Amino acid sequence: MEDPIQRFAELFRQAGQAIPVNPNAMVLSTVGTGGRPSSRVVLLKAFDERGFSFYCNLKSRKGQELEANPQAALCFHWEPLEKQVRVEGRVERVSDEEADEYFATRPRESQVGAWASQQSERLSSRQELEARVAEVAARYAGVPVPRPPHWSGLRVVPDRMEFWTSRPGRLHERDLYLRTGGGAWTRELLSP
Repeated sequence: MEDPIQRFAELFRQAGQAIPVNPNAMVLSTVGTGGRPSSRVVLLKAFDERGFSFYCNLKSRKGQELEANPQAALCFHWEPLEKQVRVEGRVERVSDEEADEYFATRPRESQVGAWASQQSERLSSRQELEARVAEVAARYAGVPVPRPPHWSGLRVVPDRMEFWTSRPGRLHERDLYLRTGGGAWTRELLSP
């Protein structure tokens, strides 16, 4: 396939059939101050020709790192398929409408947690977090929980995508797609 987004869509469909829990898990890598890399697993919530979207607290470590350096790498590894996809590109915010729409689909406990958690900040105790959760739950008792202003979606707009397939003798197959200045994709075969 010459379109890497379509190729990803087919693999993602296969992963959904082969992996019962979180086939949308991906490693997100960012770069902080001083060039220090940081990786964590997050969940892909949407993808299309615009890119790959996930949601987070914008005040978290990842949110702050992506604000300062809006470039990221993603890695999907689907062991049952013996396949991996790497995505690199710039990061942009999703629209407020997209963020509101997704936030409304989250379980109420997750909505409350988005307000209560000061993600990546130190806690004096678990009780401190539980008290904040109780306070937020009481504040929004009986009414819909609105999306916090510090919580939104981020989209990785790919300019580089690599598809890796396991092969015997560690002679793996690697197809690299690079986006050209005009937005089209070129494809190269990489040595394992």
